[in-house]
Amino acid sequence: MKKIEAIIREARFEEVKKALQQIDVNFFTYWDVTGVGNEKHGHVYRGVAYSTSEIPRRMLSIVVSDEFLEKTINVILEQAYTGSIGDGKIFVSNVEEAYRIRTKETGTPSLN
Repeated sequence: MKKIEAIIREARFEEVKKALQQIDVNFFTYWDVTGVGNEKHGHVYRGVAYSTSEIPRRMLSIVVSDEFLEKTINVILEQAYTGSIGDGKIFVSNVEEAYRIRTKETGTPSLN
């Protein structure tokens, strides 16, 4: 099992959520986040200067079976992409075990 942590633009969240549901990734957690990126200078849009670190972001935490990893990442990459600085990041880590509290299932069956 793998844990995917994706930091995306808040404005792209609904598209990402719908696309994840279409591939049967129906459970994940998310929260609003802020952070500081590598961008050294801000951008000017219609006469207003702004910093890309101040773009509202949302962090998704998704645990999937190894078989769903590539498919899930591809969906996030496709739907979160704008082509501009600040589109976000995806991190993948190993998950040793998962448990469903209600049924006491473990492993991949606990994810469904």
